Amino acid sequence: MSQPDHSQNNILRWAREAISTEARAVEGLAGHLDADLQHVVEAILRTQGRVIITGVGKSAAIATKIVATLNSTGTPAIFMHAADAVHGDLGIVQRHDVVICISKSGNTPEIKALVPLLKRGENTLVAMVADRSSYLALQADYILHTPVDKEACPNNLAPTTSTTVQLVMGDVLAICLLNARGFTSEDFARYHPGGALGKKLYLTLGDIALLNEVPQVVPGSAIPEVIMEISRKRLGATAVVEEGVLIGIITDGDIRRMLVSSLHLEDLKAADIMSKDPVRLETDVLAVEGARLMSERKISQLIVTEQGTYKGMVHIHDLNREGILS
Repeated sequence: MSQPDHSQNNILRWAREAISTEARAVEGLAGHLDADLQHVVEAILRTQGRVIITGVGKSAAIATKIVATLNSTGTPAIFMHAADAVHGDLGIVQRHDVVICISKSGNTPEIKALVPLLKRGENTLVAMVADRSSYLALQADYILHTPVDKEACPNNLAPTTSTTVQLVMGDVLAICLLNARGFTSEDFARYHPGGALGKKLYLTLGDIALLNEVPQVVPGSAIPEVIMEISRKRLGATAVVEEGVLIGIITDGDIRRMLVSSLHLEDLKAADIMSKDPVRLETDVLAVEGARLMSERKISQLIVTEQGTYKGMVHIHDLNREGILS
């Protein structure tokens, strides 16, 4: 058997053909949407139960992703493997649950064994299927039609285009439900409190500043004292505060410029080298807004205040650590 030519040109050609095949299938999916999608969305919104999504093989892998997407956007969902369902896992399905079976052919043995059991429980059954004349499609209450002309696999065997289309249909369902529920960015943050996405939606500058030291000197502080304060607090800067009022900031850069330009360091005080009216934001401002402002102003530190009172400082490294900049 001769070995295929896996030169760069061939590899790029194969890649482009695969992308084109899958892209055409996804683009064509819009033409297969019908009233059943609305009925499925309404059934899920109406139910007092959850969405159970099941399948076998590659369809099972797609089902787990759709479950994760639904859960993260406000629709309670659980994955149930079709093969395991007939060996005890069918107990996952409760009376009011909506069940979505994913299968390209709609005729696999596991699905054929499972469907009568689901029908016996009187659950709403949704088929995400390529073949409308299949056993699954004919038994389902509603059909989410996911047809494909051919797989991206050159042998038209490996599930590739078909699973991509299933995945997109799952996203379509999630987005429709999200919009129907009026799901907001604040809701999304509630479901993603530990991730970078969630932090961008709820983490404030005050939350970050609270974890840092609060560097400050008075206008009459000597330069060695200023340098020591910046070094101890490790934020690359210090605020200059007079009788509780913020009047300036001194950064590492200010210190370097002073050392280059001044011959009489012993005569200088904090007020002589500070930058007046520093950039500041309130503690309740989202950290992502602080990051945007720091990028616009090309600064590394941001003063944080509460009703005008100096509360601390946030460094750009803090935002990077929290994943705000990624």
